[in-house]
Amino acid sequence: MVGANLKAEAMALMDRRTELEAQMNAIIQRLCQPGGPGISGSLVDSEGFPRSDIDIPTVRAERQRLAELRNDYKDITEKINENIQLLHSARLAPRSSLHKDLASHNVLPRDTLTAMDVDATVSLPFAVVDEIAEASPAAEDGLQLGDRIVKFGNVEAGDNLLPRLASEAQTNHGHAIPVIVMRQGALINLTMTPRTWQGRGLLGCHFQML
Repeated sequence: MVGANLKAEAMALMDRRTELEAQMNAIIQRLCQPGGPGISGSLVDSEGFPRSDIDIPTVRAERQRLAELRNDYKDITEKINENIQLLHSARLAPRSSLHKDLASHNVLPRDTLTAMDVDATVSLPFAVVDEIAEASPAAEDGLQLGDRIVKFGNVEAGDNLLPRLASEAQTNHGHAIPVIVMRQGALINLTMTPRTWQGRGLLGCHFQML
C-alpha cells in the first residue's frame, strides 16, 4: 500500500510538473518573441530610458511569474526524486513496472529515451534555451527555444555551469556530443556538434541558467 501511495503521489507530481513546464514555455515564448526583451534582457534603451517598444510592467510581471514557477518546479522535482528513491530503496516497485507507468504519463514517449534509467526522468534541468540564431548549429541540430538542458555532453547540474558548458563545446569542436533536453514534459535525446559557422560562437544559441 505504501508503495502504491508513493507511486501515485509521484505520478500526480509529474502531472503537476508538466503543467508548470507548459506555463513556463508559454512565458518564455512571449518574452523571447522577435523584438522581445527575453528572459533577462535590458528594459532600458542605449540612452538609459525605459524602452518604448515593450510593455515594461507586463514584462516584469511575466519574469516574476517565471521565477515563481521555476521555484515550484524545483521543489516538485526534488519531491519526485525523493519518492523514486524510496521506491527503489524499499524495492516496492519493479523497475519495469515503474518504467511502464512513467511512459503512460508521457514522461518517456516512444520517440524519446525509452531505455533511459528511471532516475534520469526526474533529473533537474539547469538551463533554458532563450535565444537561437537562424541557421546556427544549434538550430540545425534540433535545439528549440524553451528547451531545458538536463545534460550537455558531460555537463549536468552543479556549480560553474557557464565555464563548464563553454569548455565542453570547445573541447568537442567538430565532434558530436549527446545532449538531453526536457521539452513539453518529455526528455528528448539530441546529438549536437559544436562547430564554426557564419555567426558567433560554436552553437549559435544562449543558455539562461535556472
